[in-house]
Amino acid sequence: MGQVTTITLSPKVYGVSLNYGLMGSISAAVATDCNSNPVSVAKFEYHTTDMTIADVNPSTGKLCAGTWNRNSGAGIADYTTCNATNKSGTAYIIAEADGASSNPLPVYVHPTVTSVVLGAPSTDCSTDPATNCSPAAYSTSPTSCTVNPANGCCITPLPTSTAYVSNSCLSQGTTGQLAARVFDGSGANISCQVGHLSYAAQTSSIVTIDENGVATAQAPGSTIISANLSNAGSSAGFFSTCPPTSISLTVPITGGTQVSVNPNNPQPLNAVVKDKNGTILTGLTLEFVSTTPTTIPGNSTITPLFPGSAAITAICQPPSCNPSPFNQIGLFGNGTPVVSNELTVTAPGKSSTALYVASTQSQYIVPVDFTTNVIGTPIRLPYVPNSMVISNDGSSIYMGSDTELMTFNALTNALSTQDPTVMGKVLAVSPDNSSIVLTDPNRQLIYLYAPTGGVQSQIGGVATHAEYAPDSQTVYITTTTNQLLVHSTVTGWTTVALTAPATDVAVTVPSVGAFLAGDTTTARGQCPVTTTTTSNGIQVTTNQFYPDAGVTAPKADRLDATNDGLHILGATAATNTLIDLSLQPGLPTGPCDPAGSKFTVTPGAPLALPGVTATAITGIDTTSDSSLAFVTYTGTGGVLPYYTPSTGTIANIPLLAATPATPTTVAPVAPVAGVISSDNTTFYIGTTGDNAVHLIDRNTLTDSPTKIILPKLPGINGGFAAPDLLVQRPRNSIS
Repeated sequence: MGQVTTITLSPKVYGVSLNYGLMGSISAAVATDCNSNPVSVAKFEYHTTDMTIADVNPSTGKLCAGTWNRNSGAGIADYTTCNATNKSGTAYIIAEADGASSNPLPVYVHPTVTSVVLGAPSTDCSTDPATNCSPAAYSTSPTSCTVNPANGCCITPLPTSTAYVSNSCLSQGTTGQLAARVFDGSGANISCQVGHLSYAAQTSSIVTIDENGVATAQAPGSTIISANLSNAGSSAGFFSTCPPTSISLTVPITGGTQVSVNPNNPQPLNAVVKDKNGTILTGLTLEFVSTTPTTIPGNSTITPLFPGSAAITAICQPPSCNPSPFNQIGLFGNGTPVVSNELTVTAPGKSSTALYVASTQSQYIVPVDFTTNVIGTPIRLPYVPNSMVISNDGSSIYMGSDTELMTFNALTNALSTQDPTVMGKVLAVSPDNSSIVLTDPNRQLIYLYAPTGGVQSQIGGVATHAEYAPDSQTVYITTTTNQLLVHSTVTGWTTVALTAPATDVAVTVPSVGAFLAGDTTTARGQCPVTTTTTSNGIQVTTNQFYPDAGVTAPKADRLDATNDGLHILGATAATNTLIDLSLQPGLPTGPCDPAGSKFTVTPGAPLALPGVTATAITGIDTTSDSSLAFVTYTGTGGVLPYYTPSTGTIANIPLLAATPATPTTVAPVAPVAGVISSDNTTFYIGTTGDNAVHLIDRNTLTDSPTKIILPKLPGINGGFAAPDLLVQRPRNSIS
């Protein structure tokens, strides 16, 4: 074993910072020989240069910001009580062993730190001292400083290459020198007495900080920065990496925003993200979302599963991109979503359909497989369903009832689970099948329910309609009262006061807000209205979430949005009319405006639903390629209205009686429910009167009387029930 030549105390350069009267410790001394090999030492002995500033237990190295008790008597052990001397300054601790001495370790003793404020480095150490004025800041500098005895600060601050500015953000990859102003309980600035601060980011993916306090901006977002003063650690402020101001989503090589891709063929997409300084941002976790994930799931490489059409957008949003602490949401654009332009993907071809037919007046469900053209035998359910939705992957059908939630396996055509702990109507299922919205009018509770079982969250109220954003993070829920409920995985529940109850909701394309039906059609934006104030030298924000988007449009009972992002369609039973709210040139994308988003809407003239006498509008169903919209209703008329957004024209399709006719054949009265095939070739509608399912041909816009399906759902009061619950999933065509 070698002879001890070097003893090291750490932190070697930056030392230890202690408030008056506090005890502290240093890391164990390390002894090495002349070859830097570790040497075992039986005992180190510790000394201080000034025990009136910082004392040390000679045997253990335990520190006291003052003077240790010695020879106290009455059985009180030495070095157990730290007596504050209230003397500021720097003492040095040295460890000795086997004739060798350690480096002098600085111990900075000072009044109790009550506030540390992150900010720009000081330019004047006499009037505005910061930590870059401290003699400790020069510990790694080749130059030394002249100390002003009046405040203990260097006369000249340590020069920095680039100063961090707390009232702005830094672009990815750029650096800034952090500095802080440290205050005691009386408000006195003691920045030059506390020694060298070390900084740590709560979210290291946003910024990295080296031992000299140089911050390098990484991923967009803001994070809390804490300053470590040994036993006087404190939250110092926030750091912001500039968020995106634009996300350009295009097709490689062509640079276009429309592409045709055959099913099962991959098509990469190109996303170029820039911040306010024109810096191209890399390494971001963008979310690629689709308006029709059943056929064309969203991803950075698009691979259509079936023929169809979808609008794809890329989003940088918390928590995976551009996050921020809650009280920093909206500051410099951090903590809010940034949305790309829309890219349209079309997958040509035809697919087959598996259709599921049920009724709110029957305890049965009938599967229809158009691959084999087989109408299944009615399958008895435990209870009469009052609602029915299907997951985007086509695997699960969720049915609400007055008694329980029922889940039907669409792949095996069998009931899979029952949950009697939740009951009511199922209003929506998230695109990723992670939650469903269920409303119980008896208990007056609205649930977010996990399909795997169990309530994720709940809130009081009775819901009428719900729709998820394509990213599954946000769901908008209308209620029977003057309230819109919004649940976000980031901010939780938000209750939005309305002037009147909303009767329906339609999420915009791209997803930057939602339109609300009612006596007046209005809209809410996803970008909050942000108010910034300064508290204790730190900028903080308060936000009004889901503010009014400045839309005042005519009455509508039901709404739907076209996938091209250019139309919100509404229909009203009282006047038997349809209205087209034109969104030309489109909804605002990119970063959030701190004043909130405003939507530019041009309402068209109300168009009469020809041949219709409606008692209620039950739905507006728009093809995924945005070319047609169908209106379903209760009442009379025997026709199916359809609207062509590109021309602004409306017409109807006469509904025909089944052929060949039988003595029991009756005419259809009204199309009460509908669902469009994933390839947009067929619109399936359930009708009253004949209690049948009609197939509307997309190309000819005619009813096909020879293809009419009679599901023969046994009614709860006898006879057959009208099929007013329809869902479908695509299947590969075998023809």
